[in-house]
Amino acid sequence: MAGGKWTLGIESTAHTFSFGLVDGSGIPYPSKSDTVRPLEGGIHPREAADHHRDYSSELFQDILRSQNLTPSDIGAIAYSQGPGLGPCLRIGASVARTISSALDVPLIGVNHCVAHIEIGRQQCDCDDPVLLYVSGGNTQVIAKLQGKYRVLGETLDIGIGNMLDKFARMQGFPFPGGPVIEKLALEYIQENPNASLEGLELPYPVRGMDLAFSGILTAAQRLIEKGHSLGSVCWSLQEHAFAACVEVGERALAHTGKTELLLGGGVACNNRIREMCTLMATDRESTSHAPPRMYCIDNGTMIALLGHIELNNGRKTSLLTSGINQYLRTDDTLVSWS
Repeated sequence: MAGGKWTLGIESTAHTFSFGLVDGSGIPYPSKSDTVRPLEGGIHPREAADHHRDYSSELFQDILRSQNLTPSDIGAIAYSQGPGLGPCLRIGASVARTISSALDVPLIGVNHCVAHIEIGRQQCDCDDPVLLYVSGGNTQVIAKLQGKYRVLGETLDIGIGNMLDKFARMQGFPFPGGPVIEKLALEYIQENPNASLEGLELPYPVRGMDLAFSGILTAAQRLIEKGHSLGSVCWSLQEHAFAACVEVGERALAHTGKTELLLGGGVACNNRIREMCTLMATDRESTSHAPPRMYCIDNGTMIALLGHIELNNGRKTSLLTSGINQYLRTDDTLVSWS
């Protein structure tokens, strides 16, 4: 970062619009964010984009005030270039281009998924982990090989977070539904410490190194329709879905010979998947890591950090190449900094 100035990061891939900062040494600071929370149904991309547009000025001022900064303290602007919802990404990119041009500072478009990895590595002091990326929009198991973060396995249909939110919505709970499911599952197992999965079996989502969650969603809803309690089904749903994710994570550790597992994405906030990853890693004489929850969810700080890293490695984004790519893959980004 030129002159020791701050890097501003703008995250806009889906429901959350977030501005974050890292200082000239790459030290991250908490984001200022606002999230679309529809009262019913899922996220409408255009409505989310309108939300992001409406909050852009307020969040920019909030993040500057949080560290007593002025616009002249900003030395670079990073933003999520993809993947994500097209209308939402375009708002973030437009805001980033506007601020970059107004301040005459470098623009850096970054890969949202890679940003999750880098904030996790930085926060957990990981060297070369396997990343278990569990979010609303995606689910992947990732490892760095030959200069890129390679996808060793991924969901074949919907992300695990999307599946949990859809199940919660079917029960009448608003977005986000994952925390509600976690709470109900915990209450059930506390009240039934000797609970069995007998009668609560669900399809196992593993497909080799890949995963598929639409079938388990349908089957969980059928258990509800058969009269099983909501708490018991939430518990079973978590146990099956998380076990599948941990299994592919363990296979990735075995295939690559790595000894660190790093959780990332919004579902990594869940205490149960953290616990299951720790148990698996301990059995393998490996370690499991998860960053603070504010850096698991979508946040501008992780975008700022990756922008800071890439700028220090000589990469900038020109206006001509600053368009968004809603289908950008984790392994599309060259990792030249580690």
